[in-house]
Amino acid sequence: MSETSSPESSLVEHLIELRARLVRALLGLGVVLLGLMPFSQKIYTWLAEPLISKLPLGQSMIATNPAGAFFAPLKLTFFVAVFVAVPWLLYQLWAFVAPGLYAREKRLAVPLLVSSVLLFYLGCAFAYFLVLPAVFHFLTTFRPEVIAITPDANAYLDFVLAIFFAFGSSFELPVAMVILTLLGWISPQQFKEGRGYAVVGIFVLAAVLTPPDVVSQLMLAIPMCLLYELGIHAARWLVPRPAPGASAQ
Repeated sequence: MSETSSPESSLVEHLIELRARLVRALLGLGVVLLGLMPFSQKIYTWLAEPLISKLPLGQSMIATNPAGAFFAPLKLTFFVAVFVAVPWLLYQLWAFVAPGLYAREKRLAVPLLVSSVLLFYLGCAFAYFLVLPAVFHFLTTFRPEVIAITPDANAYLDFVLAIFFAFGSSFELPVAMVILTLLGWISPQQFKEGRGYAVVGIFVLAAVLTPPDVVSQLMLAIPMCLLYELGIHAARWLVPRPAPGASAQ
C-alpha cells in the first residue's frame, strides 16, 4: 500500500524549510554584525562626516542621554549589518519561494530582486554623497547667528536613517512600475498618459519624506521623475506583446 504525502506533512515540510532559511538568514546577519562591531565608532564617525564638516571648527555632536554616546554607534552598526546582509537575506527568501514558481516567474523575479537591491543601494549612496552635504550646508548657512547647532548623536542618527530609507525606497519606483505592469494593473501607456499627475504626486511625496527645505525636496523629486521615465521604458520593454492577429479575433 503506497503512501502519498498528505497536506499536513507537506505543510510541516514547508515550515521546517522556512525555519531553516530563517536560521541561516539570522546566522549570516549575526556574522556580519560581529564583524562590524569592532568598527562601530569609525562607522558612526563616517556617517557623521557630512554634518561635522559643515559645523564651526572644533564643534562636534553631543549626547543628551548619558547612554546615547554608547548606544548610537551600536544602533548604527546593526542597521549597517542589515544593509550589508540584504543580498544574503534575499537569497534565503528566494531559495524558499523559488521551488513554487514557474520558469517564467523565476526569469522575471531574479532581475527584479537584483534591480531592487541595486536601486536601494544607489538611493542610499545618492543620499549620503550628495543630499546630506547639500542639506547640511543649507541648514548651517541660513541659520540665525544667535542659534548654535549642537546636534544630538541619537537624533542625528534617526534623521540620517530616515533620509536613507526615504531615498532608498523612492529609488525603487521603476521596479514597482514594472511589477504593476506585469500584474496587468497598469499599462505602460497609462503610465505615460498619467505623467503629469505622477510628477505632482512625486513632488508632494518628496515634501512629505524629506526635511522642510527646498534642497532635499528637489534632490528627491528630480531623480524620481527621471526614474519614472525609466520605469515607463522598462515596463514597455517587459510587457508581453500580443501575438500577431490576436487583436483581430
